Amino acid sequence: MTMGHQNAAAPHSQVYSVSVDMQPQGGSKCFDDDGHLKRTGTVWTASAHIITAVIGSGVLSLAWATAQLGWIAGPAMLFLFSFVTYYTSALLAACYRSGDPVNGKRNYTYMDAVSSNLGGFKVKLCGLVQYLNLFGVAIGYTIASSTSMMAISRSNCFHNKGEKNPCPANSTPYMITFGVIEIILSQIPNFDQLWWLSILAAVMSFTYSTIGLGLGVTKVVETGKFRGSLTGISIGTVTETQKIWKSFQALGDIAFAYSYSIILIEIQDTIKSPPSEAKTMKKATLISVAVTTLFYMLCGCFGYAAFGDMSPGNLLTGFGFYNPFWLVDIANAAIVIHLVGAYQVYCQPLFAFIEKYAKERFPDSQFITKDIEVPVPGFKPYKLNLFRLVWRTIFVIITTVISMLLPFFNDVVGLLGALGFWPLTVYFPVEMYIAQKKIPKWSTKWLCLQILSFACLIITIAAAAGSVAGVMLHLKSYKPFSTSY
Repeated sequence: MTMGHQNAAAPHSQVYSVSVDMQPQGGSKCFDDDGHLKRTGTVWTASAHIITAVIGSGVLSLAWATAQLGWIAGPAMLFLFSFVTYYTSALLAACYRSGDPVNGKRNYTYMDAVSSNLGGFKVKLCGLVQYLNLFGVAIGYTIASSTSMMAISRSNCFHNKGEKNPCPANSTPYMITFGVIEIILSQIPNFDQLWWLSILAAVMSFTYSTIGLGLGVTKVVETGKFRGSLTGISIGTVTETQKIWKSFQALGDIAFAYSYSIILIEIQDTIKSPPSEAKTMKKATLISVAVTTLFYMLCGCFGYAAFGDMSPGNLLTGFGFYNPFWLVDIANAAIVIHLVGAYQVYCQPLFAFIEKYAKERFPDSQFITKDIEVPVPGFKPYKLNLFRLVWRTIFVIITTVISMLLPFFNDVVGLLGALGFWPLTVYFPVEMYIAQKKIPKWSTKWLCLQILSFACLIITIAAAAGSVAGVMLHLKSYKPFSTSY
């Protein structure tokens, strides 16, 4: 997944806060060097934001992805993606300030960074890819949460009526429920005020990942054998063509599981300094990617070891596991709570971009600029903005309706991973780093960076093709608004 952007010039915090034009540029006890209120983020809050963004529903498709690739290529690709993500994130973190890494001009969003370092058409391209990706993530998360809610309903039904009962469940009511919750939470004005939701979501992601891992380990111990093969799902179970498409789609699923570059700059903009934000962000990235990779390896490998060729597309809802049913329910409830938070973390940059644009375009509109203070007993008054209320509500409704039309979890995850991975995780960070460090063309370092970028482009094209093939296959037997299991 990916996040972050805006036209240069103003930080997302400025969208919501009174700007402090009178503040001297050196910073003070209350203000940073750009006149904004002091940032308070640390390596731990940044890590929590990253883990919330990264260990998302993507972890649940990793057993399936490993099954497509096998015992050699599966773990190898997980390691490869983790290395590329860490390396390019470090390049991107260095672009938060232009010029001097300690006192240079801040870039508040991904688009600001592209504007400062590359400029021109690439800024619009970056914004388009990034915002489309964030929009796609909102759809993916709505689908995933409804799948988990249905899983809870079905596992309770199996428990009460026996595993032979078909226990049908329809996804539509669950998607609507998720949408209503997001409409309420989307009224949280900005990213800085989401830290508590991020920490709760990070705890939840560890909860369900650990349960999925524990169930996989238990199943391996129970059967006394590791399933799976060196080359993955065998020809016969699937045709040769399907094997190729599914292997490509598996790459997209792994890419999706690692992508958070889209919001990296936004997360970095919450970090206090000194030390420089880039140093803190690199540490947070290292911690987060290391923790994430360990979890991914364990979940992907033990899920595959437990189920072999039959690994489900979503480990906790594909009903590889029925019992203990209460534990599977807890895991699925944790997924829903996590996705409720992750949806907000991903959508805030998009909300901020649209609201900032609207304020610049219509500065005299009371509807857009006026905050109405609503008293909240025991708390500070809530600042209600009518434009924010209307536009964010419409956004959530649109993503919910599209989710009802496209409920293919694995294919959507693979496609999102593919489309966001190369441009936002690899291409822009590499190009900005080359521009910022003035690396000469055709030098060894320049060539190595371009080879890395080109290799990732090939993987992205393959993954996108595999996911599109998956969507086309599902569309043959699909009825809108009636997805049931």
